Amino acid sequence: MATVGGEIWLTDDAANRVLLEQLGLLRAIAEAGSISAAAKTLGISYKTAWDRLERLNNLSKLPLLLRASGGSKGGGSQLTDYGRQLLAGFEELEKQHQEFLQSLNNQLHSLDDVSGFMRHSSIQTSARNQFLGNISSIELGAVNTEICVSLSATLAMVAIVTERSREEMGLAVGDSIMVLIKASSVTLAVGSFGRVSARNSFSGHISRIDRGAVNSDISIDLGDSKTLGAVITNHSVDQLELLEDQVVTAFFKASSVVLMKT
Repeated sequence: MATVGGEIWLTDDAANRVLLEQLGLLRAIAEAGSISAAAKTLGISYKTAWDRLERLNNLSKLPLLLRASGGSKGGGSQLTDYGRQLLAGFEELEKQHQEFLQSLNNQLHSLDDVSGFMRHSSIQTSARNQFLGNISSIELGAVNTEICVSLSATLAMVAIVTERSREEMGLAVGDSIMVLIKASSVTLAVGSFGRVSARNSFSGHISRIDRGAVNSDISIDLGDSKTLGAVITNHSVDQLELLEDQVVTAFFKASSVVLMKT
């Protein structure tokens, strides 16, 4: 089960930022009675502790610490009244923040979907087209197997994989699956054309044409919030007289579809 997390920080007009957890140094000083002891408790160096205190002091309108004599590291330290008030105030703020996060976690019921989306969106691949779907059907073959993946209520893509690959991946109907297609594997056509051997064929509107020095990146709106990308030569763009909002047919072979189990 995924959970919502968050941080609180304090900022000044100069956009300096101090995370709420850094105020833990003040808490450690109040408990240990010295900066060196507090630094040891937190597992940081004396210099790091002083650097944090300087940042805190820069954000404070009044002194936060009272230091007793005894050398650079030998003297004791205690919080000023203002420092204690500040620490108490932020401890209460931290408590309310945790209660807010707990309340948010209790209210949200789709966190697993959010977590899954973040996991899928972080996948690094050279394939221009990435879709998340569910296996709707599997037609077994002696060597190759045809797998149909439902992307939405109206869109589905077909992949051909070896039966050995299907067995090794443990693919079954209902499984969540990532569908990958390189943009260079997508062919575009306009107007009437004869039958093609490509298993996947989609009609849509051109939503964007990004023209480069040699090739153009074409985005096709397939409907259901799905977009298919194709990379073709500029010569082909000119020959087909492609324009934005134009209706085109995009097709690619089932063997060009790569499946990745999630």
